[in-house]
Amino acid sequence: MDKSDPSCVSIKSDWSMELPPRLQEHNDLDFGPVQMDRSDPSCVSMKSDRSMELPPRLQEHNDLDFGSLNKLQILESPEPICVSMNSDQSLNLPPIQEKGSDFSPDPKCAEVLNTFRSNLQKKFECLYEGTSMQRNPTLLNEIYTELYITESESGEINNEHEVRQIETQSRRTTTEETPIKCSDIFKPLPEQDKHIRSVLTKGVAGIGKTVSVQKFILDWAEEKENQDVYLIFPLPFREINLMKDKTLSLLDLLHLFFPETKEMEIFSDEYKVLFIFDGLDECRLSLDFHSSVRLCDVRESTSVDVMLTNLIKGNLFPSALIWITSRPAAADLIPSECVDRVTEIRGFSDPQKEEYFRKRISDKSLSDQIISHLKSSRSLYIMCHIPVFCWISVTVLERMLNEAKSQEIPKTLTEMYTHFLIIQTNIKHQKDYEKKVKDEEMIFKLGKLAFEQLMKGNLIFYDEDLRDCGIDVSEASVYSGLCTQIFREEFGLYQGKVYCFVHLSIQEHLAALYVLYSFLLYKKDLLNEYLPSKYANEFTCDTISDLHQRAVDKSLQSKNGHLDLFLRFLLGLSLESNQKLLQDLLKHKEKISWSKEKTVEYIKIRIKENPKPDKSINLFHSLNELGDQSLVKEVQKYIQSGNLSNKKITSSQWSAVVFILLTSEQLDVFKLRKYINRAYDKDHMTSDEVLQKLLPVVEASRSAELTDCELSEKSCSGLTSVLTSKSSHLRKLKLSNNNLSDSGVKLICDGLKTPNCKLAALVLCDCGVTDEGCAALASALISNSHLRDLNLSYKQIRDSGVKLICDGLKNPNCKLEILWLRYCDITDEGCAALASALRSNTHLRDLDLCKNKQISDSGVKLICDGLKNPNCKMEKLKLRYCDVTDEGCAALASALRSNTHLRDLDLSYNNLRDSGVKLICDGLKNPNCKLEKLRLCGCGVTDEGCAALASALRSNPSHLRDLNLSGNNLSDSGVKLISDLKEDSHFKLETLKFI
Repeated sequence: MDKSDPSCVSIKSDWSMELPPRLQEHNDLDFGPVQMDRSDPSCVSMKSDRSMELPPRLQEHNDLDFGSLNKLQILESPEPICVSMNSDQSLNLPPIQEKGSDFSPDPKCAEVLNTFRSNLQKKFECLYEGTSMQRNPTLLNEIYTELYITESESGEINNEHEVRQIETQSRRTTTEETPIKCSDIFKPLPEQDKHIRSVLTKGVAGIGKTVSVQKFILDWAEEKENQDVYLIFPLPFREINLMKDKTLSLLDLLHLFFPETKEMEIFSDEYKVLFIFDGLDECRLSLDFHSSVRLCDVRESTSVDVMLTNLIKGNLFPSALIWITSRPAAADLIPSECVDRVTEIRGFSDPQKEEYFRKRISDKSLSDQIISHLKSSRSLYIMCHIPVFCWISVTVLERMLNEAKSQEIPKTLTEMYTHFLIIQTNIKHQKDYEKKVKDEEMIFKLGKLAFEQLMKGNLIFYDEDLRDCGIDVSEASVYSGLCTQIFREEFGLYQGKVYCFVHLSIQEHLAALYVLYSFLLYKKDLLNEYLPSKYANEFTCDTISDLHQRAVDKSLQSKNGHLDLFLRFLLGLSLESNQKLLQDLLKHKEKISWSKEKTVEYIKIRIKENPKPDKSINLFHSLNELGDQSLVKEVQKYIQSGNLSNKKITSSQWSAVVFILLTSEQLDVFKLRKYINRAYDKDHMTSDEVLQKLLPVVEASRSAELTDCELSEKSCSGLTSVLTSKSSHLRKLKLSNNNLSDSGVKLICDGLKTPNCKLAALVLCDCGVTDEGCAALASALISNSHLRDLNLSYKQIRDSGVKLICDGLKNPNCKLEILWLRYCDITDEGCAALASALRSNTHLRDLDLCKNKQISDSGVKLICDGLKNPNCKMEKLKLRYCDVTDEGCAALASALRSNTHLRDLDLSYNNLRDSGVKLICDGLKNPNCKLEKLRLCGCGVTDEGCAALASALRSNPSHLRDLNLSGNNLSDSGVKLISDLKEDSHFKLETLKFI
């Protein structure tokens, strides 16, 4: 097969295993010389003359996704799988129809399409585990485990280390979110009514973006999913980069990548075509979405960057579907207006982790043992959210548990990665090759490469970078478990090689190893050499403890946390237990002598001085690598007793409390009352003071329940800072029964108005809110498009406050869907305002007016006037204890006849009696009525009312599924009237309650 055939297309793996052979190829990129300061860690330097500058956002964040191949590996150029179709004439293929249709394509068209599918199937059906030399293919369908994917927000950049992001994401899976299957990436959620043309999927390195793409394509090629899509064109940015300087049309581009498209008519609005652009963070093109250049003709030649921006914007081939994947730091390169859906891959949920291990390990006893061990170490189990770490864990634990059961099983990250390094190094001894370099020398060279490139912010490097570290490519190739060469010969371009580590964490481990051994062997203080500062000469590193102190300071100085994991590895590698593991690999003759206690004490001092929780958290992880849990144990008693208001707790101990809570198994809901002592005295802090200490926990939680905690206005400014934080995960905030008053609510509203605020639900029951607070909330409703649920129940709101809230509801920017106004003394005046809002607001779905006795029939009639308006989309209306009688029931029956959206009506504990129920039943019988749930508890219903309900249930069609008649004086005959209907074909009730 001719490897220069441009029909070959590759996609880089982003999961826990190697790529299929075709996916491992990569041509070098001829980008021209670039001048960068390689000493600046904020720059991504490509030393080669073929290098080029990154797009501006990537230069700033240095966040390149070069994979989570399952090893850092140097390979021979594999044999590509090429797709070619030869025909004497072009074929105009009709659209593919949904499965089950009567469409029967022309046999010749079907043959071409089947060949196209077959080639994609061959290309994407396998993952390659083990080294490249071993070539161990695994069918993707046999090992694929569904990943946790949810809808997300676009535009925000997280500067945290990606491992820290994973540690945060491990607490974010919640029942309030709806997970999305990979195959459903273009399908709206049940409650959504929108067409999804373009999807942006983001996720950290190794989390499974590319394997999700691979699974999507494979399922399509095997005709299992998404058969409404006619053709899929995978175009990874690594491939498109090679066309950077070309001028061509979209048609030309597809002909180059997929020569068989010359025989197809693909540009039609009659069927779906999907373009998949994998790895936006690797893009070397200047994607200018503000350019005025408009391209609409698929045959018009232009630069590739102009072509892509117009394709993504929808100017070019507007009917095409677009799927883009990216690491988070590059995700905002695509403007939000060009994306219909943003999804986030969070890796494996806890059940998915277990599923992966059970699929990967056929021996059930062994898989159970591995799962149990990983669960016993919180830091390891959190890392298993990353599929590539699952693969590393299996590689290490499977071998250790099978071959050396008496050996100490890894419990920390450092131990796991050190065992992985040893295993991968030993692989080369199983190969037939002439040994040209000692293990110690090779590992040292690779460590130098890892460290120097880490300090410069480089995650990919070239031959020149290897040569600078004294690495001969032919020598490095025997370490196929540690280095990856991506090699391509396509398009007739200059053959070049690009290197990267399988995952940033492996690079950081090797870098830490290099720094430690450079100090031990040569007394070199590399951190001071590569990261000088104005404090550089304050002390000289004479001991390992001094080196640790330097590393701690450098890590704290890093704005984006790029030294966080490096620090953990450096400390862990200094332990005697890890030195023993490495003694056969690295022949260091002198025994390390250093004071662990001195390092621990210095870290504790820095924890005490450091006000930033994210930095303190990494220092606690660092203490864990050293086996020190003293600070954590000191505060366990306070957490377990629920008394964090003790004034004796020191600042360091408060940091430990935050660390424990942030690394707890699940932090979906944070409940403040669990941690405060209500019997205040001089030895206890106030609830406001405790909350201030725990704000980092609130920020990391999905839901914060701060109800009935005696909080005051003082807490509101801190909560505002949480709401305005870019890294806040808070979506639901409950503040009921606190003395916030209007001034506190106004502070909360200041946070709601900021663009960063993503709060979806706010509960302010009985918080002393009056008109002034309602005015602030109305203003927030107008400017906050995320708030969906607002609860203002209990006292003091009254008609004047309701009118102010309704002014906000009427604004087109307001997206509020749920409004609770229980027990607010609302009268006709407030009902009139609500009716006016219902006529103009198309988003409100749920209105709770229970326990407003002054509403009565006149107020209900006003509400019903709003319900009848075509703009009203109300689905749930609750009117418990509102003194409704026959007159109100007549109005509701009229609304039921004209409102096709109302699904849930609660009229419990009103004076309806049989006459009112009969009126409601008249509405139920109308074909326009779609009511599914009706509650009539305690309404004075007798057998006569049951007869009316039975008649309504027999009507065709009846949509009622849930009927609650508890609390009424029904006789057996009344119950029988409804129960006997179970035999009726029109009976659709699923829930029926009489008691």
